[in-house]
Amino acid sequence: MQITEIYKSLQGESSYSGLPCVFVRLTGCNLRCSWCDSEYTFFGGRRMSVDEVLREAERASGNCRLVEITGGEPMLQEREVVPLMELLLERGYTVLLETSGERPLAQVPRDVVKIVDVKCPHSGAAGTFRMENLDALAERDEVKFVLSDRADYEFARDFVREQGLSLKVAAVIFSPAFRKEATGARDASQCLLDPRQLAEWVLEDELPVRLGLQLHKFVWDPAEKGV
Repeated sequence: MQITEIYKSLQGESSYSGLPCVFVRLTGCNLRCSWCDSEYTFFGGRRMSVDEVLREAERASGNCRLVEITGGEPMLQEREVVPLMELLLERGYTVLLETSGERPLAQVPRDVVKIVDVKCPHSGAAGTFRMENLDALAERDEVKFVLSDRADYEFARDFVREQGLSLKVAAVIFSPAFRKEATGARDASQCLLDPRQLAEWVLEDELPVRLGLQLHKFVWDPAEKGV
């Protein structure tokens, strides 16, 4: 499998935010989101066997028992990444899978927590989510919407309501997008959508969703990689 990096940091997103986590970041993505902060994963990386990835993740983990498989789009390498997730589960890790939902998710191991990023209109990848993946979601899973403006918010709000998402998964997360060129200041001025504005919309519409901020971009420089 093609790997960009393996490292330990704090989980910056999802309901696991703030917890120490080992990240296994796969190379390659077939989407080009306008606010993408990981374009360096599109190409390059190094070829590693599943066993090599497992050994390096275990070396990085120490006492940490949380691992996230991310990218890029990890499900582009389904043939290798599914066995990797199975091996991590067998060794007692809690495994998170960060995915766009553009690839089929039916073969993801049952005990993996799927964090599915449904693309909104101004992401540049609207309409790529496979609706049949809703049937693959379980109560432990999470659905995330990254928002850059009111139109994105209204799309996400309507999707949540129409699909009854809050009744299907553990968490629905609305997260303001960060500016792609963000660097230096570690504060909300770097967001494309003011978190306070987003919070007020959520409260006004009485949505059963979680406001998610990319924690690592408030702890470290927003442009820093490997954190």
